[in-house]
Amino acid sequence: MSAVLSIDRNAPQPLKLNPNPQQKYWFDPTPPRTSVQAERRHRQERLAGAFRLFARFGFAQGLAGHITARDPELTDHFWVNPLGIHFSRIKVSDLLLVNAKGETVIGDRPLNKAAFAIHAAIHEHNPKIVAAAHTHSTYGKAWSTLGRKLDTITQDSCVFHEDVALFDDFTGMVGDRKGAILKNHGILTAGPTVEAAAWWYIALDNACHTQLLAEAAGKPQPIDEATARHTHSQIGGPEGAIHSFDSLYEGLVEAEPELLL
Repeated sequence: MSAVLSIDRNAPQPLKLNPNPQQKYWFDPTPPRTSVQAERRHRQERLAGAFRLFARFGFAQGLAGHITARDPELTDHFWVNPLGIHFSRIKVSDLLLVNAKGETVIGDRPLNKAAFAIHAAIHEHNPKIVAAAHTHSTYGKAWSTLGRKLDTITQDSCVFHEDVALFDDFTGMVGDRKGAILKNHGILTAGPTVEAAAWWYIALDNACHTQLLAEAAGKPQPIDEATARHTHSQIGGPEGAIHSFDSLYEGLVEAEPELLL
């Protein structure tokens, strides 16, 4: 008879230390995509994912709301959600491609007229902007009624220090800033990637929520100017926004793989 070894899986195992330990406080650089087609597909997949993440955050409100992504080849065209499909159901194949005249060149569902009016102006004004996001989220909408900018009261809100504009009469341009508060309307963000624009929207709505709560409880104490500027220089770039978005996107795709269809 052959002997059967009994393995005690609860027995402590020796640690296997890295023989060449290193300090690694950030991610390795993302390799560039190898073709226009690969970049287009990347933007489409992240755009479809952004809509579904927005639905999870409660940003879907009736027919309102849109996120756009500039096409990497036809740079005066952008991809956008069709009117009437709930954010939680959008797939890559649902996305519309729209030209600078507001004509749909790919897709047959209706286009939200407001999506074209707002986003066409943003994309035309600043060629560095790849994506822009606007919805009627509850906290962004509530803050917009106050007609003033956010204060820098938390470390997270330092991302937006001196980086969010206030518009009384929105014309569709955010300049070089990552966001805008549209008075009595809501909030908008824009960035050099779909991931950055989408994450900054989530973060800006959270900043609105935080300040509304803080002011309801008392008088928030702002972060001093020097600290706010320094913190913004450390966490205000798009790299952190991209990885923050990706941390949500990976689980989303695993749970809802049909979004890639």
